[in-house]
Amino acid sequence: MKQKKIPQRMCLGCGEMKPKKDLIRVVKNKEGEISLDRLGKKAGRGAYICNNAECFNLARKNRRFEKNFSCKIEDSIFEEMERELLEQ
Repeated sequence: MKQKKIPQRMCLGCGEMKPKKDLIRVVKNKEGEISLDRLGKKAGRGAYICNNAECFNLARKNRRFEKNFSCKIEDSIFEEMERELLEQ
């Protein structure tokens, strides 16, 4: 029997390709709001990061979120996402 393909996504922080289920999705919706999407079901443009603060901070430092979403992101949004990431 043929094995089912496991979707792979690249982490914005470390740049490694990992299974989609192991990563956290960051989404920008039509209104321009950016938030974490743990279930991967929210509508909008998505980017993926590993489930740790190191990759999040590295992606933030290198402005990978801003490049991926083509917009300026306020520090308060980053702080809120980091707090939510650390809670889990």
